[in-house]
Amino acid sequence: MGWDALPLVHADDDRPVIERRAVLRGGFYETQARTMIERVPRTAGIAQRWAVSPYRGCAHACRGCGARAGHRRLGLDSGRDFDTRVVVKPNAVARLRAELGRWGGEPIAVGVTGDCYQEAERTYRLMPGLVEALAGAGVAFTVYTKSPLVLRDAGLLARTGAQVAVSIAFVDERIRRAVEPGAVGGQARLELVSALVEAGVACRVLMAPVLPLLSDAADQLSATVRRIAAAGAAAVEPVVLRLPAGTRQWYMSWLAGAHPRLVERYEELYDAAGLPSPEYERRITGQIGQLCEMYGMRSGAPEQVERVPRFPQLSLV
Repeated sequence: MGWDALPLVHADDDRPVIERRAVLRGGFYETQARTMIERVPRTAGIAQRWAVSPYRGCAHACRGCGARAGHRRLGLDSGRDFDTRVVVKPNAVARLRAELGRWGGEPIAVGVTGDCYQEAERTYRLMPGLVEALAGAGVAFTVYTKSPLVLRDAGLLARTGAQVAVSIAFVDERIRRAVEPGAVGGQARLELVSALVEAGVACRVLMAPVLPLLSDAADQLSATVRRIAAAGAAAVEPVVLRLPAGTRQWYMSWLAGAHPRLVERYEELYDAAGLPSPEYERRITGQIGQLCEMYGMRSGAPEQVERVPRFPQLSLV
């Protein structure tokens, strides 16, 4: 794989921060991670408070991805750059092992700032090392993905007791093509759930993001939950779309072009932090909960259980 080392720069260099700190290799920006375990933003909507992400940015190009704002800190935009300029942490496994030696045992999410099994993983193969490090430390962790590439590691994930949450927010392909243009279709993800379950992987579905006024009709929710149940998932974790800074601008720009009549209603529905109306969220998650009960699945965020770490904690003194 060819690569280009970005040259040393002067103080007046006006290039994006990432281009001054990284090596451009095979179309990806490689940068050495200073820390791997990061706090999950409160707007994320998932159960874990801490996360590990080997990639920042995501080729799935999901318009409602809540991690988009992170690209701004790199001097990139949270729209097209997030979709096409993916940052890789080649030292992710070594850095994580060092941090786990001081970890208190709280559960960890994997793949929050970009799908951990997106195309970059075919090249860098960071996930097997990360899974082994987390399992070796006795930490409970959940891998979040919508990519069939996760099947490559199905044996490892099953053997280590990893949890996998496959994102399936809707099964309408017209919506998927509009808001998740780089991801595989809903049917492929349903088949992925079945394959993971068959391989012995603990698998649930992250029904996220439910899109207000676009994928939240009763018949849409019913069709999605029914097909998730048929795929063999044991549980569904519903999350209504979040629109934090960065994501909000990109999503609303698309909405204004594709569905201009909905813009005003979205502005009424979301607060300044990008969170939906609590009443609306309770109604949608309640509907999904009832559907899950009908089809024999659990609904809601899983219970988070802290484990005693296997590595002795280092003294801070």
